[in-house]
Amino acid sequence: MGELANCPKCGGIFVKNQFRDICQNCWKEEEKAYETVYRFIRKRENRAATIQQVVEATGVEEELLFKFIRTGRLILTQFPNLGYPCDKCGKIIREGKLCNHCKEELRKELELHEAEEERKREIEKREKQATYLAMDARYRKREF
Repeated sequence: MGELANCPKCGGIFVKNQFRDICQNCWKEEEKAYETVYRFIRKRENRAATIQQVVEATGVEEELLFKFIRTGRLILTQFPNLGYPCDKCGKIIREGKLCNHCKEELRKELELHEAEEERKREIEKREKQATYLAMDARYRKREF
């Protein structure tokens, strides 16, 4: 069952569930906005529109367009110039959460981190091997 929450858009109280993160009234407004956007880009002459062109023509906020794309309501294969921002740098992408540049940068940072961790393990291993134990003469092994 859902829990009570405040709508992030209007501040009203609603029962939050796995399907909606906003109240019923705001959801209806989003649905109207979606229909407006879809009607616009569905036309053949508008299929190549950019995000900015869609915003200007429909009056729908850019963030709401990104939400429609991220949730799969607008399928990018049908609209070649639409996308959403990379989570790290903001460059417009069409899949995943990061652009190729940020992915590569993250991969390099991870490799560097792994190399540093391996170097630390090697140092620790050498220090353990270099440790000598001094034994008291009383405990030496006796031969019979």
